Amino acid sequence: MDNQEQKHQRRVRYKGTHPKAFNEKYKELQPEKYADTVAKVIQKGSTPAGMHRSICVREILDFLQITPGQVGLDATLGYGGHTLEMLKCLDSKGHLYAIDVDAIELPRTRERLERLGYGPEILTIRQMNFSSINQVVSESGPLNFILADLGVSSMQIDNPDRGFSFKIEGPLDLRLNPKKGISAAERLKTISQYELEGMLIENSDEPHASIIASAVVSEIRKGTDISTTTQLQQIIKDVLKFIPEKNRKDEVKKTCQRCFQALRIDVNNEFGVLYEFLEKLPSALAEGGRVAILSFHSGEDRLVKKSFQHFYRAGVYSEIAPDPIKPSAEECNTNSRARSAKLRWAVKA
Repeated sequence: MDNQEQKHQRRVRYKGTHPKAFNEKYKELQPEKYADTVAKVIQKGSTPAGMHRSICVREILDFLQITPGQVGLDATLGYGGHTLEMLKCLDSKGHLYAIDVDAIELPRTRERLERLGYGPEILTIRQMNFSSINQVVSESGPLNFILADLGVSSMQIDNPDRGFSFKIEGPLDLRLNPKKGISAAERLKTISQYELEGMLIENSDEPHASIIASAVVSEIRKGTDISTTTQLQQIIKDVLKFIPEKNRKDEVKKTCQRCFQALRIDVNNEFGVLYEFLEKLPSALAEGGRVAILSFHSGEDRLVKKSFQHFYRAGVYSEIAPDPIKPSAEECNTNSRARSAKLRWAVKA
């Protein structure tokens, strides 16, 4: 028997009175242990580190009208907030399938939901893309309700190791599944100016697409390795120096948001997999089945709108949302990430 005492590992200390770096926010990263701290962060209108605040929960549940005994799918599990609320509606009767491509966050969400008492008897979780919804249906049968939240989760955005945000230094990755495909940094190494400009316009309606594409490709041709989030941000900053100083900071921020969004959509083929998902939706739904889709930018919303209209005209859907539903003013005031959300729905004939 080893009698040697194990040395106590002290928590890494941070500078100042409050932690700023993602990994130092130990209280926010342990919500079960520090519930008061998490509540204070949310009360201020912020999202605690490592968490995600689900959007339009009431509006989604009001439309889906989930009843005990039904079978449904959360096509984008994420942090599991929407999943949890749908499970409560089922009241331990029926079954919910939940899928996600994120190999990092999915196990954590599975563990959280299991701790709350939702095991395989009521909840089946799989790591897969929602474009493969037909694989779920081959096991579940036609579904009574489906939800897809197309937004990137807050815990993905806030974690600098994922490279989703230009606000913090991190690898320029942007993959929803870091084990699959190539990173945004690798993508930029071989891209042409024409292709990058097209990507920025098509994926994010970027008004400065031409000069940004020119500057990025010029740096790459010089041998510059654009491998971090802040390196790309700096190129964008330098490009926009012609903008009057009083407007520059805000314009740089918006441009960075659009450029990172465009790259993320590209490396994850988000429009392609969304189109495939929308094409397979009618076959996945039971008669009278309901689907709700939450999108966060115009490109996604256009695809959802056109698909719903197409199948409605074909008589596949009996009803579709006449207009997108937006989060309430109260929700937008308490959660800034809700402001760009649009919810559309359809009912299978």
